[in-house]
Amino acid sequence: MTDIVAGRRRRREVNPLEYLKRPWMWLTLFGCFVFLYFPIVTLVAFSFNSYKRAFVWKGFSLEWYEKAFNNESLHEAFINSMHVAAVSTVVSTALGAMLGLALYRYWFPWKGTYEGIIHLPIVIPEICMAVAMVIFFWAVGIDLSLYTIIVSHIAFTIPFVAVVIRARMAGFDVSLEEASRDLGASEWQTFWFVTFPYMIPGLVAGALMAFVLSLDDFVITFFTAGVGDNTFPVKIYSMLRFSVTPEVNAASTVLILITLSLTLVAMIMQSRWTKGRKE
Repeated sequence: MTDIVAGRRRRREVNPLEYLKRPWMWLTLFGCFVFLYFPIVTLVAFSFNSYKRAFVWKGFSLEWYEKAFNNESLHEAFINSMHVAAVSTVVSTALGAMLGLALYRYWFPWKGTYEGIIHLPIVIPEICMAVAMVIFFWAVGIDLSLYTIIVSHIAFTIPFVAVVIRARMAGFDVSLEEASRDLGASEWQTFWFVTFPYMIPGLVAGALMAFVLSLDDFVITFFTAGVGDNTFPVKIYSMLRFSVTPEVNAASTVLILITLSLTLVAMIMQSRWTKGRKE
């Protein structure tokens, strides 16, 4: 009888590595989620407020979404943001992919130092990057405009794409390329039909990261924008300087929805691609 009770007790004991079966871990996770997402949920909820004060609830209304969609300056800022994000994403993804592939495949003197320099835009404060870009444009005599924003975003997002591609290629089986060459394929054919398909999930992830970083960026954009070249985040900031209204909440909610939608689309594409490769 004692052995049976002892056996049941051992079965009820939680394995030290099964953290999710411990109540304190669930409380910790819940606290983290509340800390991270409660401000976003509050912002979205009060974007439907009928009262002009952003954080005093009076009733449900879509009035502020209507005002935001009819705001011509917000339309212009949104188009500028999409233009900047699209162009910078295409260029930074192409350059970052080549850079990540080169860092994975080739060895050259001072490679470690070069990799550290490439990672600088990721680790240094964004304000330092913004000031450096402004000084560079002033030094070479380039007037600030929408194109200086694009160049700055490309310089900022290339390292992120390169890191993702480098991490993706770390699990690549080089023997696949060797087999392709043994079967008579050229280096170009080997890249397109063997290496490039393996890079696609990394390219999708890197492009998504570059697009979201560019779309949401405020600091670099604020410093490198010309007169009247507002993007969506800068426009929202300028609206906040006058007053915090539900219209600002509505515009911010639209930006959040765009970011979440792009993330969801990329995840679906990557999942379907992975499933197709397995089949």
